[in-house]
Amino acid sequence: MSAAAASPLGLFERFLSLWVLLAILAGLALGGAAPDAVGMLAGLEYASVNLVVAVLIWAMIFPMMVGVDFGSIRDIGRKPKGLVITLVINWLIKPFTMAALGVLFFDYLYADLLPRADAQQYIAGLILLGAAPCTAMVFVWSQMTRGDPAYTLVQVAANDLVMIVAFAPIVALLLGVTAVVVPWQTLLLSVALYVVIPLAAGALARSRVIASHGGDAAAVDAFTARLKPWSIIGLLATVVLLFAFQAGTIIANPLLIALIAVPIIIQSYAIFAAAYAWAWAWRVPHAIAAPCALIGTSNFFELAVAVAIGLFGLSSGAALATVVGVLVEVPVMLSLVAFANRTRARFPEDPA
Repeated sequence: MSAAAASPLGLFERFLSLWVLLAILAGLALGGAAPDAVGMLAGLEYASVNLVVAVLIWAMIFPMMVGVDFGSIRDIGRKPKGLVITLVINWLIKPFTMAALGVLFFDYLYADLLPRADAQQYIAGLILLGAAPCTAMVFVWSQMTRGDPAYTLVQVAANDLVMIVAFAPIVALLLGVTAVVVPWQTLLLSVALYVVIPLAAGALARSRVIASHGGDAAAVDAFTARLKPWSIIGLLATVVLLFAFQAGTIIANPLLIALIAVPIIIQSYAIFAAAYAWAWAWRVPHAIAAPCALIGTSNFFELAVAVAIGLFGLSSGAALATVVGVLVEVPVMLSLVAFANRTRARFPEDPA
């Protein structure tokens, strides 16, 4: 396979980790140099969903949505392994391993470093992250690993449906509280913004592209190829904003941020390894295996942050822990995307 085929964006995509690092530094610099402007952008939100970030995420996932062939969705029932892995990892394993890591680190390994009350707050934040699998960004990771867009859509939709009924009970169980107030506006608005609206726009664009080329579906590939650089630019702009929003917290508490990040990073790599190894053992095609492992690794941070603020307050340790989850996600996910792309040959290309 040629380098161009393996990397649709060529040199720019191959050095994406460098661009992300520069975006992180730019975000920290922006947050420090122009806190008022950054605060204004951070305030452009509804139901805890930042509207500027939402627009950038649309730019990221739109090419993926254009690539969804609704005709192929009917065939997913004949290859359920990837969906089974996604649901088991996300709902029967991930929340509980995240809680276990939180207890291990904050009740034991960090016991002499942090006050007990603060430690319990950080554990709560980690639990909220672990119980909220990704909705939006996974489309970006799937696109970067050349995932099956129709199958990824079904995996995300299934997660969203389970989340509606399972998120509150799991969080209540692990936190030991009886009244978890789920911010339904945040949950439903995020699903609409990050799945329903871009999917509808992508379907419309797909149909028009095919119609304008005399019914040739291959024209969609050329169309999405032209959009992919803008998708990566959207990712970088999102990173700049996320780090700008939290620049003050990061600069003021670098050691605390690092302490919270350690169990999150361990959890991310462990969950990916479990899902990816399971998919390899089951002979799941790479276009399904990579996204199903990445879905469990990534987090629905808007929901986790909103619930942490609602339950514990804006300045709580739980809210800070969920924010740290946002900060470490992009670098970790990029490393896993690179690993998934390097190991593509170990998986079958077609269903067994």
